[in-house]
Amino acid sequence: MALDALVLAVRADVPLLIWGSPGTGKTSAVVSLGEAMASRVEVVVGSIREPTDFAGLPVVDGGEVRFAPPAWARRLVEARGGLLFLDELTTAPPAVQAAMLRIVLERRVGDLLLPADTRIIAAANPPGEAADGWDLSAPMANRFVHLDWAVTAEEVARGLTEGFPSPAELLTRPTADEHDLRWARAMVSAFLRVRPALVLDLPRSAEAVGRAWPSPRSWEMATRLLAAARAASAAPEVGGMLLRGAVGEGPGSELVAWLRHLDLPDPAGVLADPGSFVVPERGDRAHAALGAVAAFAVAADDAELWARAWQVVGVVARTAPDIAVLGARVLVGRRPAGATLPTEAPALAALLDDAAARS
Repeated sequence: MALDALVLAVRADVPLLIWGSPGTGKTSAVVSLGEAMASRVEVVVGSIREPTDFAGLPVVDGGEVRFAPPAWARRLVEARGGLLFLDELTTAPPAVQAAMLRIVLERRVGDLLLPADTRIIAAANPPGEAADGWDLSAPMANRFVHLDWAVTAEEVARGLTEGFPSPAELLTRPTADEHDLRWARAMVSAFLRVRPALVLDLPRSAEAVGRAWPSPRSWEMATRLLAAARAASAAPEVGGMLLRGAVGEGPGSELVAWLRHLDLPDPAGVLADPGSFVVPERGDRAHAALGAVAAFAVAADDAELWARAWQVVGVVARTAPDIAVLGARVLVGRRPAGATLPTEAPALAALLDDAAARS
């Protein structure tokens, strides 16, 4: 499962941090993935580097100071991308970690922008197991999806006799398209409207600082991971592993349970035939279903889908006007170019006024 999660995170272009004990094959898995992708792999160990190896070395050029990139960054540019593997991340001192922040988030090394096809992977031993280990800062931890890399005796025994798993087969699975991304945005958006307290929850203990925690940035990463898992038909356990690794154990587990138990209809299917939408009897499910439909229509930025979403709001308004306000408020805030209010809108005048007042 961990290898599946590794491949999905890389394909979703979400920086990944693999946590595991020494000797468990973290580096081998990354090198194997690079070979399967026919991509260059640059291994950079922070403990033997200086901050200038990531922020760039100041050089005077024509009366101006520029920050010259290191050789590993130039090689990635020449290869037009690849895997940047920041190994032994927790052995990097705080000053070096701080210099890495811009690389992980912006792919920028000094004055050099790494190619768009560059993927960031890091690996670390838990601080208690790392040589001269350091905890990660909260900003660094929040830039990654965290993956616990555990191995069992059965996996090792099977690998020794049958060969260890290769990521090559996993790379043949479909990647997320715009429909998958819109669906994932709709689901996460609906969930956060139900649980707004989870949008940002800063870590409260020294141990939690260096692991996954929810923020707008990590929820956006969770959205891309959810889309990737859906497109690849990944096992639920793999999707759950990635969501918990992005936003933390508690929020991630809550999102997984929410998606599983609510069994929401596909927003695209609802918008294809708005009149057939049946309002769920449970208020929380109706709230989530309408929120997902409205978020899907808004993310599409399509005038026709936006108008159809209003039809769904109209259906909900007949039996649950308070819930319908949610969808109306979302749609009022994002009207695509050229969109006109549907014929049902006059009947929803009071609802529109209420939504506008709350926006």
